[in-house]
Amino acid sequence: MLRTSPLRILGEQDRDAVRAILDRDPAGNVFVASRLSTAGIAATRTAEVWGHVERGRLTALCYSGANLVPVNAGPAAIRSFADHARRRGRRCSSIVGPVDAVTDFWEQVAPAWGPARAIRASQPVLEIREPASVPADPLVRRVRPSELDILVPACVAMFTEEVGVPPDSGDGGALYRARVEELVRTGRAFARIEDGRVVFKAEIGAVTEHACQVQGVWVHPELRGRGHSVPGMAAVVRYALAEIAPRVTLYVNDFNAPARAAYGRVGFRQVGEVMSVLF
Repeated sequence: MLRTSPLRILGEQDRDAVRAILDRDPAGNVFVASRLSTAGIAATRTAEVWGHVERGRLTALCYSGANLVPVNAGPAAIRSFADHARRRGRRCSSIVGPVDAVTDFWEQVAPAWGPARAIRASQPVLEIREPASVPADPLVRRVRPSELDILVPACVAMFTEEVGVPPDSGDGGALYRARVEELVRTGRAFARIEDGRVVFKAEIGAVTEHACQVQGVWVHPELRGRGHSVPGMAAVVRYALAEIAPRVTLYVNDFNAPARAAYGRVGFRQVGEVMSVLF
């Protein structure tokens, strides 16, 4: 008897089962849920969703796009995802997800995919559901479309500082600029801008009905240590809770003590932990 694979590529017919899995952890799964809500589940040229099926029931997912993200994946699911990933070859720029799942997955694919450029072994996932416990910066506001040329260099600087490589080296920055422009157009880019310079900025990169995820938090290097980050984040939280989603999430490197302290002062609490493998 032939053994059938527990992995299959998912499509729109799996929407209800996929949503049931994602809804188990709205904060942890906000990125994948947001992407699938926007682009759909059916495979495209740039992304697809793998499903792990046990006894006819979908039990785990793996979003495979520019980021590879396992969801609700135990050892058996990770094994099937890793087998498939090794056969396909690496197409992602990062692996992100729960620590145990990513550790297991990376151990299985590293001989074929390695080496990684960087591994962030512990990134606390933080959440806030109520307005910040500190005053918000009244000068932090939504970025206007006319200010895109001011915002993009700050976004590039933040990404390069955080990830270690610039986001605009492949195509001259066209795709990255388009993504920033989309965030501005949809009202999800926030900043304090003074004299044509970004003082503080942050964007909301993923949104679902349950949660939204903040990304790109950055203070101009010359202005750090002057108290911009805490009131700036308080302002972003105020906007997000009032107009976007009932909970605000983000994840931060465990070694970034200043950022973790700032988020704690705003009122964020840890609700999980992820790991990232960067290529």
